[in-house]
Amino acid sequence: MKRALALLAALCALTAPAAAQTLAFGAASLENIRAQYAGRPFILALWSANGCTYCAKELVMLGELVKQHPDLPVVFVSTDGPEFAPQMQAMLASHGLAGKPSWVFDGEIPERPRRAIGPQWRGEVPRSYLYDARHAREAVPGLLGEARLRAWMASELNNNPHNN
Repeated sequence: MKRALALLAALCALTAPAAAQTLAFGAASLENIRAQYAGRPFILALWSANGCTYCAKELVMLGELVKQHPDLPVVFVSTDGPEFAPQMQAMLASHGLAGKPSWVFDGEIPERPRRAIGPQWRGEVPRSYLYDARHAREAVPGLLGEARLRAWMASELNNNPHNN
């Protein structure tokens, strides 16, 4: 019986769609993300799944852009604790963003990951950082407007040989 259950579980794992993995965002996580995108531009989108109306509005816009540009290099970081990971994944999935890298604050002292992201940032969301290929970044507090994002895409993605 145990062998049959193990076989059934293995078959289910093989046929089920891959679940999105949410990683714990701690003080050193931004450096790990930057290393993954070495020499390439990316967007760091900070948001909250816990009652942030503007965050939900930004997810709608980002979801639409990802439909048009599936390779849009966006990394989502939820400032909520790990207990919100299922809610966060559900929100990302509902906007077609489940396949994008996603992180959630590690639940320890939230000031540590916030300070690692930006010493002057106090945790207001939504907030985005637009990184160029050299990883110089532009902070965008509040909603990231579609026009601003499209201008960044035209400048950074169309001129970067790693994205062609």
